[in-house]
Amino acid sequence: MKLVMMGPPGAGKGTQAERFAREHGVPKISTGEILREAVAAGTEMGKAVKAVMEHGGLVGDDLIIGIVRERLAQPDAQAGYVLDGFPRTVPQARVLDSVIDGSCPLVIVEIQVPDDELVRRVRLRRICARCGTAASAFGSVGTAVCRECGGALVQRSDDTEDVIRERLKVYWRETRPMIAYYHERPTYRVVNGALAPEKVRDALVTAVASAMGRDPGAQSA
Repeated sequence: MKLVMMGPPGAGKGTQAERFAREHGVPKISTGEILREAVAAGTEMGKAVKAVMEHGGLVGDDLIIGIVRERLAQPDAQAGYVLDGFPRTVPQARVLDSVIDGSCPLVIVEIQVPDDELVRRVRLRRICARCGTAASAFGSVGTAVCRECGGALVQRSDDTEDVIRERLKVYWRETRPMIAYYHERPTYRVVNGALAPEKVRDALVTAVASAMGRDPGAQSA
């Protein structure tokens, strides 16, 4: 199981990737989480990317590629993985093609959501100040505490409307060529991310099963 989850900020790909990975017993590898952990820890890498992230930019290919190469080489990723936030550019996608060993197909799922809905969701999104668990726009409305540890839910510093819209501009500018790169592959699928989370989950399971030539009923059992 090697799955790439694509989608703009706020599309829900992180939530869906985490659930899908857990249900299939493989790690979810999120470059965004790795970078935020580095920022919080004050590492050299964290210092290098902090300003970029706060202004809605994308971290350079060389740094991201190095992070992902290192992570995919770890033992828990040998049976497969779900990638969230990587690749984002054609050079990154080409590196990923060179890294995978061909033992199973690379499935690419793009979650599509209109930009205005993305802005609304991201403005509602919260994370736990204690453990860092993310609460989606659906789950955090009217909720003040983390479902995992009871910590306070707070807004991320980069979840303001101005930053969100800048991130969307950057995302579409940088990512459209990558979508074109993957679009003609037989394992590329599109899922409607404007649906409720449970329906998106079901559509994702069906899409992956279809891409891998499997029975969707068996996948979701």
